[in-house]
Amino acid sequence: MSGNTLGTVFKVTTWGESHGSALGVVVDGTPAGLSLDASVVQKELDRRRPGQSSASTSRNEADVVEILSGVFEGKTTGMPIAMMIRNRDANSSAYDYLRNIPRPGHADLLYKEKYGIRDYRGGGRSSGRETVGRVAAGAIAKHLLSFYGITVFAHVIELGGIPASDLSFAEVLDNAEKTPVRCADLKAASKMMEAIEDARREGDSLGGIVEVIATGVPRGLGEPVFDKLDADISKALMSIGGVKGLEIGAGFASARMKGSQMNDSFIIKDEQIICPTNNAGGIIGGISTGLPIVCRVAVKPTPSISKIQKTVDMETMEPCEIQIHGRHDPTIPPRLVPVAEAMLSIVLADHMLRSGFINPVSIIRK
Repeated sequence: MSGNTLGTVFKVTTWGESHGSALGVVVDGTPAGLSLDASVVQKELDRRRPGQSSASTSRNEADVVEILSGVFEGKTTGMPIAMMIRNRDANSSAYDYLRNIPRPGHADLLYKEKYGIRDYRGGGRSSGRETVGRVAAGAIAKHLLSFYGITVFAHVIELGGIPASDLSFAEVLDNAEKTPVRCADLKAASKMMEAIEDARREGDSLGGIVEVIATGVPRGLGEPVFDKLDADISKALMSIGGVKGLEIGAGFASARMKGSQMNDSFIIKDEQIICPTNNAGGIIGGISTGLPIVCRVAVKPTPSISKIQKTVDMETMEPCEIQIHGRHDPTIPPRLVPVAEAMLSIVLADHMLRSGFINPVSIIRK
C-alpha cells in the first residue's frame, strides 16, 4: 500500500494500526540544531488522546511518545526523526464479529476489495487512531514554525447543527481549550455538549465544522500551478478521516458574491501594499499573501454507532443487520482540532523549507 507519506522537503510518513502493538511516524527534513525533546510532542498528543471527556471515546490510552532517532542531547541532528506510540488499551475481541461484516460509513468493504485483506480490529490503518502519528509530526512542525513567528490553531465552529458566534482570534486562543468540545463560544459549547449527550443516548453521533487558522505566515509560500499552497493544504486536510468538505477564506460563500464583494482590494499602509480584507483566506493564486490563512473543514458524524444498520456478510453474501459495539467517539470534531492543526503545520513547514524561508542546513540558534 502506498500513500503513507506527505511532503516534499519536510516529509512525514505514518505507520501502524489501531490495534497493532504500536503506531508512529518518521519525520525527514527537520533542520539540524532545533531544540527538541519529547515534551514538545507529548503536549500535542495529550490534546488528541482519547478518554478525556464524554465528548470522546472511553478508550484509555496515555499515548506516551518515544523518540527513537534524530535527536541528540536535546537537538535535532538533521536525520530522520522516528517516533513511536504504543497501544496499551486495545480490546480487539470487541471486533471479532466484524471479520466478514463491513460497517456502513467505514472503509471496510473497499479495503477488502482493493487489497484482498484487511485488519478488522478497530479499522486497522483506516482508524482515526492513525492520526496519532500525524499529531506527533505536526508537533515538530508547529515547534519549528513558532521560531519564525507562525502560530497555528483550530477550534470547533459548529457541532450537531449548533453554530458558534464569530469571535476574534484572541478570543479563540483564550477560550477554545476551556470546554471538551473545543468551541470558543462558551454558550454554544454548552449546547453542543447537551446535543452530544442526546445523540449518545439515542445510539447515534454528530458531525460538525472545524476552523483552522495560521497567523504570521509570510508572503510567497506556494507555487502558481500544481503546487499551490491552498492545493497542498486541501490535500492534507482532506486526508484526515471523516473530513468531507473544505473551504478557504470566503469559501462556498464566494459563489454567492459578486466580484466587487469578493475581491480583496489593495491599499498602501506603512509603505507596504496590503489587503484590508481577507476573503481569499490568506492565499491568492496559490501563493500566501501574508494575511492569516483561514480554512474550514466539514466533518461527518462518527460512522460507528449503536443504532441498528443494514449491511451484508461478505462471506455468505447475504444481507444482515449490524449494531456496533466497542468504544467510539460520539462526535469527531473536538478531537480533530489538534489533527487539523498538525496537518496545516506540516504543509506550512514544508513550504517554508521549499521556498527558502528556512535554510535546511543551518543550525537554528533560537
